[in-house]
Amino acid sequence: MQLSFLGAAREVTGSCFLVEAAGIRFLVDCGMAQGGREAPARNREPFKFDPASIDFVLLTHAHIDHSGLLPKLTRAGFKGPIYATAATVDLLGVMLPDSAHIQESDAKRDAKRSRGKNPMPPLYTLQDARECLKQARGVDYDREFAPRVGVRCRFRDAGHILGSSIIEVWVTEYGRATKLV
Repeated sequence: MQLSFLGAAREVTGSCFLVEAAGIRFLVDCGMAQGGREAPARNREPFKFDPASIDFVLLTHAHIDHSGLLPKLTRAGFKGPIYATAATVDLLGVMLPDSAHIQESDAKRDAKRSRGKNPMPPLYTLQDARECLKQARGVDYDREFAPRVGVRCRFRDAGHILGSSIIEVWVTEYGRATKLV
């Protein structure tokens, strides 16, 4: 089993963890870096993995630093389900389109400033956010589910924001189940 910290390591923003085991690849969170001058450039960097190779995403909660790059991920080729609590899915329906609106507004402002010369496109659009939301799947708290053969998960209430969760994950590899929390 391999665990890669792709965000929120040595910082509190841009949460994204890649788990690879038993021929399965999944993310826990896919968040936007926020704060600091380098955050916009970091959010525009290509993913450190092929989004099309990810089987599913487990989302801890709807804050943008945990969910804000999901539309970019889906636009880049991720086709799998995004699992979260039902309340988190509901919040994503407001937060991701709002984030896309901000991205589009910033791009328009940049185009005016640059007078149309090499304007920065939006990180993602409202349409990207809407398409991403089609992949979201709500799961009840304390209900075990299997996103793929060899992986079992359960969302536990984290008490952080509405819908937030601690995710229990068991991966079976070589006949042995390993619990990740």
